[in-house]
Amino acid sequence: MQWTHKGSALLLAGALLALGGPLAATTAAGAPGVSGARAVPRTAPAAPAAPADPSEGPDPLDFAVVVDQSASLADEDLARETEAAALLVQGEISEQSRAAVIGFGSSEKRGQSPVRDLCQLTVADAAGRERLSDCVQELGRRDTARMGPGTDFPAAVRQAVTRLTQAGTGTGANTGTGTGGAKKPGPPKVVFLLTDGKLDVADSPEYGTDRESRQSNGAKRLVEELARARAAGVQIWPLGFGGELDRASLTAMAEGGYRGACSEIPGSTPRMRVVDTSAEIDKALQETFAAARCARIAHGTVGKPPADLTVTIPPIATDGSLTVAKHDPKVQVTYFDPAGRKVPVRGEFDGSSFEVSGQNGPVEALRVKNPLPGSWRVHIEAPPGHGDREVAVRAIWQGRLRSAVVLDPASPRAGERVKVEVQMQTRRGVVITDPRQLADLSVAADLSGEGFAPVTFRLADDGKAPDAKAGDVRFTGTLTVPAGATGALELVTRMEAPGITSDRRPLHAVVAKGAPLVTAALTVDGDTVHPGAIVRGTLDVTNNDSAPHTLRLGLADQTPGAELTVAPATVTAPPNAGTRIPFTVTVGKNTPYGTLGGQVTVVDTADDDRTLRGALLDVRVVEPPTWWELWWKAVVGGSVLVLLAGTFVGIRLLFRRRRRDLTGVTLELCQEGRSLDSLTVRRGQSPGGVFAFTVDEPYGAPATLRRVPGGGSSAHVLRRTGAGELLLRPRGGAQVPVRTGEPAGLGDHELLVRGGRPAPTGGRGTPWFRPPRRTGGGSGGRSGGGGAGDTGAGSGRLTGTGSDGSPDASAYDGNF
Repeated sequence: MQWTHKGSALLLAGALLALGGPLAATTAAGAPGVSGARAVPRTAPAAPAAPADPSEGPDPLDFAVVVDQSASLADEDLARETEAAALLVQGEISEQSRAAVIGFGSSEKRGQSPVRDLCQLTVADAAGRERLSDCVQELGRRDTARMGPGTDFPAAVRQAVTRLTQAGTGTGANTGTGTGGAKKPGPPKVVFLLTDGKLDVADSPEYGTDRESRQSNGAKRLVEELARARAAGVQIWPLGFGGELDRASLTAMAEGGYRGACSEIPGSTPRMRVVDTSAEIDKALQETFAAARCARIAHGTVGKPPADLTVTIPPIATDGSLTVAKHDPKVQVTYFDPAGRKVPVRGEFDGSSFEVSGQNGPVEALRVKNPLPGSWRVHIEAPPGHGDREVAVRAIWQGRLRSAVVLDPASPRAGERVKVEVQMQTRRGVVITDPRQLADLSVAADLSGEGFAPVTFRLADDGKAPDAKAGDVRFTGTLTVPAGATGALELVTRMEAPGITSDRRPLHAVVAKGAPLVTAALTVDGDTVHPGAIVRGTLDVTNNDSAPHTLRLGLADQTPGAELTVAPATVTAPPNAGTRIPFTVTVGKNTPYGTLGGQVTVVDTADDDRTLRGALLDVRVVEPPTWWELWWKAVVGGSVLVLLAGTFVGIRLLFRRRRRDLTGVTLELCQEGRSLDSLTVRRGQSPGGVFAFTVDEPYGAPATLRRVPGGGSSAHVLRRTGAGELLLRPRGGAQVPVRTGEPAGLGDHELLVRGGRPAPTGGRGTPWFRPPRRTGGGSGGRSGGGGAGDTGAGSGRLTGTGSDGSPDASAYDGNF
């Protein structure tokens, strides 16, 4: 290839490509580049969760797992029912919930009972879940001496309702509103009934004297028991499997019990469900359980030991249980959080609480309070002979959100229109900012107080007035305070979505009497800051009183672990004047990363600490930039300049070295106009632009030229300078310039130098990129052996003759 301007450009491009790799890696690793976003966001360290009172945990549930043990079930089906029941009692997320385990069949002779009380109502705390695990195992063992082979649904429903409604079972919570609008005391009461068949009491004497009347009477009795369940507020959730099902009977059981629900979300009202085989029971029953207690279920992966299984818990979850259907108690389970850390089987770790149960049973569960969101890894191992069955992992979770509520104005007058704004965060302090986490969320508020009936209104995040921006996860609504309001007000917000409940903490206010003397407007700048930074805000106050008022700035509903301070803490509103007062919120150095929750408030200390205004924080705390993130542009820019300068110098040196190269130059020895010999300089024979040679004069023969490797005092030396000038130093003589094609004295002979680069004609030398010149054909020389005009056969060098017929080697063969 010829050395041209394109060759120089290619070298420069190669140098930039070499730099491109680090530049690309820099952008991907987090340099601001084009967009300024990190490719892989760093997880902010979570602040330890503040101790929460029991009311902040998931709502408790009283439930009975009622399992069909009739003779129509194969042993394999009964085993699957047992494991499914274990998934419920082990996977319950509230340690205040209670569970009962009941098996049922029929009573056909003396000494038999249609039901077996395996576990009466047991609190599902650490010890209780172990007790329930043992009780569930009894479901897999039929006692044909004490229980008949039939299917007595009325007795099963009656036993479950009795256990769930016994005196002392209530905890004071409300189940919700029934069809009649009445509140049911205590936690929700739910029956999960597993069966493979239909009502079969034909051989049960208590229902009559013959088979036909017994079946008819059994059906009537079932209707009565369902009415009793409905009156007692007990839901019935039937789950059937197999080909002998009576779907109509299962539907009647679901619709005949209590029809209240844990929320207004569709799907939380009792309904029957049917699966084709018992192999699907565990998955279906957990999904049914999640629907009944307004939780969500995340299905994880499946595998045989040894294996790593995974399941994902979303950021919005505040309580959950990881259930592992391992079938064999010999299977050992180890749990790892999304950060890859092994978590304890019991105790506190990084703001979360852990509790494992069922390790000695076919189902094991890890209950987690304040779980770290992300992909959890569950490692399973088994001794030889115990790893032949697939293990499945799932997570049941619920998000119990805290609400930060701003009422504007904070103390409204009767008949005044007010705006309500709500922001949500988890118990762990994570402010919800992604609207996708709140899909299908419904937000409402109830205003109650003295002098008027409660008022309910909806809040939205749709960007329509009064909501400022759609999708910012700030729900806004307006209402008019009833004209009859005379004193205290209480505002409670309700959030409902699949798997989400709210704390329903009340916001208290007081109806203002007449026009307020002091009014205020409060704004806080939205910003992204680092720990230790400040956020600015503005307080605008109008004081219509004749006396000054002292106002106090404060913070409410802060993110746990946040170190926020407001300055100044107090300000003075001068009388009969409007004042604008700047303030700052300082973010402490130990504040956790993430979006800060809470609000800035201002109260009038001269008016019984009446709240004048509140403003939600819109601040995101991020990790301080590293040295590289601050200076990467300067470093990269300097590196580019250095590399370009180095490339430029390298190219200059390369060209200088190439200009000094004598490759292709032909030396011709002449005497009295007659050519005696010629010698062409080959590649590598002129290091540093120097070629040493000598003239041999054998006796009786013409003189010849011979290269002298390494030179020496007896050699002639031809040298080319960096500027391209040829210099000849005869042996023992002074150095003289030589021009191509012009003879130079060499003792008794003359030396003609041909080919190569021509000597400069003036100035500082020839340009860098002088295009090579090709001439026409000519006669070959001694060193060639090729055709006419070729200095060497097979060398790839193009030579020719000049206008005077002399050999010309100025056209290069691509060898540098």
